[in-house]
Parts: sequence; C-alpha cells; structure tokens
Amino acid sequence: MKEIKKDVYWVGKVDWELRKFHGDEYSTHRGTTYNSYLVKEKKTALIDTVWSPFSAEFVENLKKYVSLKEIDYVVANHAEIDHSGGLAELMEIIPETPVYCTKSGVKSLKGHFHKDWNFVPVKTGDKLNLGKKELMFIEAPMLHWPDSMFCYLTEENLLFSNDAFGQHLASELMYNDLVDQAELFQECIKYYANILTPFSGLVEKKIDEFKSLNVPVDMICPSHGVIWRDNPLQIVGKYLDWSKNYRENQITIVYDTMWNGTRKMAEAIAKGIKSADDKAVVKLFNISRSDKNDVATEVFKSKALLVGSPTFNRGILSAVAGFMEQIRGLKFKEKKAAAFGTYGWSAESVDVISKGLESAGFDLLEDGIKSIWNPDENSLKECVDFGKEIAVKTRFPNRQ
Repeated sequence: MKEIKKDVYWVGKVDWELRKFHGDEYSTHRGTTYNSYLVKEKKTALIDTVWSPFSAEFVENLKKYVSLKEIDYVVANHAEIDHSGGLAELMEIIPETPVYCTKSGVKSLKGHFHKDWNFVPVKTGDKLNLGKKELMFIEAPMLHWPDSMFCYLTEENLLFSNDAFGQHLASELMYNDLVDQAELFQECIKYYANILTPFSGLVEKKIDEFKSLNVPVDMICPSHGVIWRDNPLQIVGKYLDWSKNYRENQITIVYDTMWNGTRKMAEAIAKGIKSADDKAVVKLFNISRSDKNDVATEVFKSKALLVGSPTFNRGILSAVAGFMEQIRGLKFKEKKAAAFGTYGWSAESVDVISKGLESAGFDLLEDGIKSIWNPDENSLKECVDFGKEIAVKTRFPNRQ
C-alpha cells in the first residue's frame, strides 16, 4: 500500500513475471502492474482490483490496511479479469457492498462471475459522495470494452482511467517521471497500437468530452503501469496524435521465407527504398521469428507496409497468414501497402496477400512482384526497382 495523494492509496500488484497477456495474444516483455486504488475519506471506496491469480494475496494485503467491512463502495471501471479478478474473493467477505459500474458493466460482471451482487449502474456525470471528495463517473464505451468507464476524484484532481493511458511495465518506481522514458513510451505506443487502434475514432471524441467537463487533472492513474504525475496530460496529447491515423516516415517489410528466396527479395526491396529516399526508415521482420506485437507497433508507425511470402499449398505461409489476420483486426487507416514473394510451379501468394491487405484497409500501391524459385541477379534488380517505386509513391510531400 502506497499513498499517492492525501487519503488515496495504491493497493495493486506488480507482476514482474508476466510475459503474455490476453491469453497469448499480447507480449509483455517488461511485465505489468494491476493497479487498484483505495480512497479513504468519510466513506471508503475501492477502485478496481487485480488479476484473479493474485486475488487471495490482494485480499490479504488489503486487510492489513483497512477492515474489509469498512469498504463502503467498490468501483469496477472495467469487467475484464485483469481488473475484476479479485472481486469474487472480496465479495465473498462483503457481499452486500454496492458495486458501481456502467450498465454494460453489470452485464459483463454477471457474465464473468455469475453472481448477482449489489450492482449500482452509473452513467456519465453521476457522482458518488465520499465526504469532502466525490467520485464522478465518465462512461468510455469501447475504450476498449463496451463496459469501460473512468472516474474522477474531486479535490485531489485524480483521473482513474482504467485501460486508457496505461502500459505494460512492471516497476517499483510507480511514477512516470521516475522510470526510463524510452521504455515508458515504447510500452505506451505498443499498448495503443495493439489494443486501442481499432477504436481510434472514439479516442478523440472521448478526450474532447472529458475536456468539456473543465476539471483540472493533477494525476492520471491507469490500471496498468505507472501513474502520470509529472505533466500528466502529455500522454493525453500522445493519444490524440496516435488517434489521427498516425504515420512516421517509415516503411516496414514483413515476410516469411522457406529457402531464403523471399528474404532476398525483402532485402533487395529495402535497398531500393533507401537508394530512392535515404531519409525514410526501413525495417525488416521475418514474422515467424519476430514478436507479432512488436511488429504491429512498427506497422502502426509506418506509412507503408510490404508483405512477402513464398507460395505454399496455393496460399501463403502460416506465420504470414496469422499476421494478416492480426492487422485486419487492428483496422489501420491511411497506410499504403504492396505484396511480394517467390514461387515454384504456381504463384498464388502475391495475389492472396494483396487481397488480404486490401480487405484490411490498406491502399495498394502495386499489383505486387513475384520471383520464380531462387531470385537471380535480374530478379533482384527488379526488386530494387520495385523498392524505388515504393519510395517515390510514399514520399511525404515535404520531402524532396
């Protein structure tokens, strides 16, 4: 338990060991935290809990600092198990305590736990009086579940933002100004790219809605990672930038290969891009050997994506197919793309990839480029020329 503001305490869990999240869908190289907060005023409110494997530890630790019977209110900003996992064990002890959540949150929590707790549905603008301070609720549907909400603590000017503005970063330092800034923002953009990108259209709208409430923010307390106390609105600014079809001067090349032919094509295309635009950042990833979330983050940063695979069973290699499904779900916008690949006796892979890129919302630059068997010197020159064309067609307007 750590006091972060007067009568406001962090009572969560630092998980140094976590390496996979959302099942195996999200990599967490630096672990994470499950941030739960306790507000002890005239009335005591607990805001969110922890992931279920730590629920017993969470409840036992909570008992050291507050009599569980003295918890007047439980706030569930989001029903996902990494935030609500400790609820079941806690509510066994205090079953009548009101649980404040959105209307959709009631549905989700009942679906997870099959319990009819004392739910109190709230909507934007509703307030909960704790004494000198109040909690004001702000619905945030699809950021990133239908049930998501924020809550704001008056007097202390704290925004409990749940999954918004968080990152998977285990640290005992707790605050944004104390941790390594490169690591922090690397995890922030990865979190946004892989989790919030599909809902980018809602991010700006929700931030504008919160601004219209005209309340000061001294601290942003997310449910994962560090607390933003030094210039807390800097992360809000980043979210606004990222929500607007974000692009840097980068082209990412993603491929898999069987006997190195497609790899050679990828490297030749990269050479062509750099020869035509030496200011463009070019990154290559063999997707079968790379972390898919790290690669998705690079695609998020890119203005263009090139995807390559040899033809395999009249289709594409499974690692590329999985990646194609991943980016389809992320719904990237205003990004260019093209396909490439080797083939032997049939040549379906480039067409399969091109159709996949188009259906995922990318703007196709070319029909794609194919090379039979192991690309020879002429084929590699064609790949270099292909890269040059890509560089010209994706050049930012201000670059000469």
